[in-house]
Amino acid sequence: MYDHYLESAKKQFHQYKMLGERAMQQIPDDKLFWQYNPESNSIGSIVKHLSGNMLSRFTDFLTTDGEKPWRDRDSEFQNDFVTREELFGKWNAGWKCLSDALAPLTTRDLQKTIYIRNEQHSVMEAINRQLTHYAYHVGQIVFLGKMIRNEKWESLSIPKGNSKQFNEGKFSNPKS
Repeated sequence: MYDHYLESAKKQFHQYKMLGERAMQQIPDDKLFWQYNPESNSIGSIVKHLSGNMLSRFTDFLTTDGEKPWRDRDSEFQNDFVTREELFGKWNAGWKCLSDALAPLTTRDLQKTIYIRNEQHSVMEAINRQLTHYAYHVGQIVFLGKMIRNEKWESLSIPKGNSKQFNEGKFSNPKS
């Protein structure tokens, strides 16, 4: 079971990174920082939060608590990016930290104990926790993208009304 877990987790993280990027590529620069209302998050603030979380959780992943004393979580929700380049710089810094932390892990590491906010997790539990957290926020980015682009949105999965055609194509091929 553990033999393929790490590769599967890395693949899932990568897929969510690509999904978020494909969504953000459709958004005009000025709309990356749009908020539905003052209580909601913009794509920019979600990116800032994701990056802050990744940097905190995955810096010194196996040796220090995942909630670093230098992290200022509340400031992650301030909508203060100005450019697409800033946004993607922050996005890429977080994903690189995550990738660099996962790269050297082996199956022996999966049962090691780490802490997040002083709460004990196995490495596998911590990875699963972050994978679901990031999927949640990437889903928010996609949802905001759909709201912003409206009828100009290009589907990132099977477009509405095309499920039957998509499945016919999939099932006409040999199992892989």
